[in-house]
Order: sequence, then C-alpha cells, then structure tokens
Amino acid sequence: MGSRDLPLSGPEGDVPEGAFPAAFRTQLDLLMQMRRDVRRFRRDPVDEAVLARCLNAIQLAPSVGLSEPWRLLRIDSEAAREAALKNFETANAEALAGYSGARANRYAGLKLSGMREAPVQLAIYCDDDTVQGHGLGAGTMPEMRRYSVVTAITLFWLALRAEGLGLGWVSVLDPDQLNRDLQVPASWKLIGYFCIGLPEELHDSPELERQGWENRQNALSIETR
Repeated sequence: MGSRDLPLSGPEGDVPEGAFPAAFRTQLDLLMQMRRDVRRFRRDPVDEAVLARCLNAIQLAPSVGLSEPWRLLRIDSEAAREAALKNFETANAEALAGYSGARANRYAGLKLSGMREAPVQLAIYCDDDTVQGHGLGAGTMPEMRRYSVVTAITLFWLALRAEGLGLGWVSVLDPDQLNRDLQVPASWKLIGYFCIGLPEELHDSPELERQGWENRQNALSIETR
C-alpha cells in the first residue's frame, strides 16, 4: 500500500478491502455536498498555517506526466487587487449587456465575486511550456496540463472547506488584461482568479440555484456506446 499508514478498513460487507471506513465516506460525501462557490466573505484574516495546509493539497494532486504545471500568484498589493477588480467590473458590465429582459435583471442582481472582501486572493495559472514531465500524455492532448491544474484546484477547494474556509472562483475576467497587469510569462494561461476567506453563511446548495439563475440536474445522464 505504500509507506504511509492510511486509515483503511478491512472487509465491510461488499466494500473491498482497502476502502476507507463508512463513517469517513459519509463525511466525505458531506464535504463534497457542502463545497460551495462562495461570493460573500467575512473580512477576518485567514490563519497562514491553515492556508499552508490547504495549499499542500495542490502538491498532492495528480498531473499529466507528473508535469505539475500549476503556477500560483498571491495577489496582495493594493495596485494588483485594484487592477483585478477593475478587470472584473469591466467584464461583468460587458456580460450584463449580453442579456436582456428578465434575464438581464436577474444577472444584475447576482453577486459574482468576493474581490472587495476576501482577505486572500490567488491567480492560478497553467504553464503550457513546462519541461517537467517531458510532454508525457500531453502530446496528443496538450489541454491535459490545464485539466491537471483544475484537478489540483478541486483538491485545494475541498481542503479549504474542510477547514471552514470558502473559495470563490471568479471567471468573469479578461485573462489577457489580467496577464498584462500581473506581468506573467507568455506561456502561463489563466485558469482562474480565486477569493478565499471565511464565508458569511454556509449552504448545501449553489447560490445560482437559490437566486433562480439555473437549476441543478437531479440525475446524472450516462450514455452507452
């Protein structure tokens, strides 16, 4: 099983040997259910030790060819935060102009970022030119590097939630402008801008669903070929 002592269970009914205990699986299901895209943050500072533990989840993530293509920028300076916020506000206004009628009114009422309140903000990139991994698995599907970064973000997201912290993924942005403002290398491609902090409220349903923007599907559709 490897060098680590893992809390694995023995045979448990039809559960295969090596599975985690039922109580752990129940908690994992709850963690995934309570993971939300947070836009409403308290301004309380985030404990740096807790943040470091959560960031460690990124290093545990799988990546194509073991390329580990994620690149992280912590956005702390007032100038960088103002540039990112201005970017969002411009892109958000342009997005609103693309809707009309009731849908436009509903969009205008959505809170789509916590950039004014979140104490920790990160821009996470994929380095498409990384030599680590020697191109394994990315020759025919180079987008696998970006998928690897998204996988790492997902683990980070769950780790944050387990610590009582929230994450908000801001995608209403002009990535090229943000790259210029943050002066990143040309080979870095923006995956997302992330707001992190203590959430004002805890929910087990998406805010967009609660605000009437869209309904989550009740069942997963799987086709057979």
